[in-house]
Amino acid sequence: MRRTEWILAGALSAEIAVFAAIAPNFLSIANGFEVVRATVELGLLAIALTPVIVSGGIDVSVGAMMGLSAVIFGASVTDWHLPLAMAVAAALAAGAAGGTLNAILVARLDVPPLIVTLGSMSLFRGIAEGLTGAAVNYTGFPRGFLAFGQGYLGGVIPAQVPLFVAIFAGYVVLLHRSTAGRAVYAIGFGAAGARYAGVDVRRRLASLYVLTALVASVAAIVYVAHLGQARSDAGTGYELDAIAAVVLGGTSVFGGRGSLWGTLLGLGAISVLRNGFQLAAWPSELAGMMTGGLLLVTMALDRVRMGTRADTRIVPEEFTVRNSQVAAICAAVIAAAVIVAGTNAWLVRSIGPTVASQQGGSRSASSPSAAVPVTRPVVAMMPKAKGDPYFISCRAGAEEAARELGVELIWDGPTSLDAARQNELVENWITRRVDAIAVAVENRGGISSVLRKARERGIKVLTWDADAEPDARDFFVNQATPEGIANSLTDEAARLLGGQGQFAIITGALSAANQNEWIANIRKRLAEKYPKLVLATIRPSDDDRDKAFAETQTILRVNPAVKLVMAISAPAVPGAAEAVRQAGRTGDVKVIGLSLPNINKPYVHGDVVQAVILWNTRDLGYLTVLSAAQLVRQGFAAGASSIEAGRLGKIEIRGSEIVLGTPLLMNKANIDRYDF
Repeated sequence: MRRTEWILAGALSAEIAVFAAIAPNFLSIANGFEVVRATVELGLLAIALTPVIVSGGIDVSVGAMMGLSAVIFGASVTDWHLPLAMAVAAALAAGAAGGTLNAILVARLDVPPLIVTLGSMSLFRGIAEGLTGAAVNYTGFPRGFLAFGQGYLGGVIPAQVPLFVAIFAGYVVLLHRSTAGRAVYAIGFGAAGARYAGVDVRRRLASLYVLTALVASVAAIVYVAHLGQARSDAGTGYELDAIAAVVLGGTSVFGGRGSLWGTLLGLGAISVLRNGFQLAAWPSELAGMMTGGLLLVTMALDRVRMGTRADTRIVPEEFTVRNSQVAAICAAVIAAAVIVAGTNAWLVRSIGPTVASQQGGSRSASSPSAAVPVTRPVVAMMPKAKGDPYFISCRAGAEEAARELGVELIWDGPTSLDAARQNELVENWITRRVDAIAVAVENRGGISSVLRKARERGIKVLTWDADAEPDARDFFVNQATPEGIANSLTDEAARLLGGQGQFAIITGALSAANQNEWIANIRKRLAEKYPKLVLATIRPSDDDRDKAFAETQTILRVNPAVKLVMAISAPAVPGAAEAVRQAGRTGDVKVIGLSLPNINKPYVHGDVVQAVILWNTRDLGYLTVLSAAQLVRQGFAAGASSIEAGRLGKIEIRGSEIVLGTPLLMNKANIDRYDF
């Protein structure tokens, strides 16, 4: 190995040593293989990108190609009823076609690869969203296929690992043991020089881009088998993580230098960092911060090392690392350690128990379903998106219940709507052997398989805010019935419009199961009671205020007959209200929706928003943790119709649903009474 690879190997060893000491169940064979399982899709992309970057190129379309191939595979199996082999062939054909497009533009027309692949990234993602309407999620794949992504060989090794090893070995031969690989390095040193040396530069580059897209399609098939779902946003953000792994592994962004072994080490460093942070119940965003910091240091040192030679590409394969450069890398690692230590200290002060006490208070790791009472249960609770004000309010209630009941609460989740990230976190919580998992489900079909796995391991599983498949959880903590939510919204819209006219809905994600259920009940209410009230259009906001603002602006221009905007996502209500206010339409366009009172008070008092309908979000978080604690400690009586829920009093149980209650209607007259 080169010296930089030895340094990276040392950093990886240090990560393993630190997390082995502080993260429950980190240093186990099972967790090691789970890290590998979670890394396979990303690892395939990183492997394929290594020779591309060595050649001096880049391909940022691989994540979008994953999404397109996943959708084509899902449609082939579910809609077109093709055999699995033909569905796989269709997905690979899509990869070959996309790779050929990139190859023609980069190798034949000499368009800069960054520009080409940025364009094809938008093209591939747009086609995938067009095929699915950005809403269809293909699930229900055969068990034999899902076993490829979720099963084990010999009960230990994840089934997709041999495929990863085979592709890695093939690329090692290609890049490091063949004349084609030497040609790739020559092109990276200098394409003009390689041409003079007799290398067919165009053909070599074209083959790299086609092969990269094919491997991205293979990664898509592994992704679908792993998560049990195929949707258009599969692979979102994977391209950046894969490039980070390649560059962190020592491959020069200027081309001409790099190795697959370094990429493997870079991939391991990133994956172990994320896994360790999650098992230690530390904020997972810090893993991204540390990875980004190390990546920037690596690139800066690469530039310093190359100096003026970066322009000529005439550099030796081996190089000398100066003491100052080694010191800079060590300083970056030490700085990262300081960040971790500081964060741990902050967590100790804000949450209370240290990691050591967490381990001491947990039940025996060898018997997750033991009958011994759990005095301090560990409840892992996941929102759909941590930055959403709705879920921030829920967290306050969850932490209140945790303090009252002596529960250790782990709160973590994706920063934006990301079903794959939810699955990854649940897998890590299973490894950590928490007592209960509570998930606000982003994708019903995608997460149910991993929640079933948690139940099989003796972990109590609840869903809240949005449900999974009934057999994948013990109870669903339901904020209100879908009928109650839909009827409250529809009745208020009818009152404001006098029972007739057009209105539009701004939803969260088009694939959100709970919001789609609300919309279905809104349509039902319209048909039964308000036939003259017309739903003109439904537009997504992806739980983003700015996107809700833009979508509302479009609705006001395209559908001038719309007289009411109904936003059913917390950030979407103020976003829609701001669009109406700026358009000067507050006199003739009403705004109502499901949201938090605190972020809407200025618009309510300004007569832009007429009504906010919502349950008490703090109470929802409180009830979820309380239910999880009771389920772990003593369970619920068979056939129970209610539970005692602390300050909430008696809460109704309907079958396997724990129902918080009817939603609140907040308007100008009463909204100041509520503070959440």
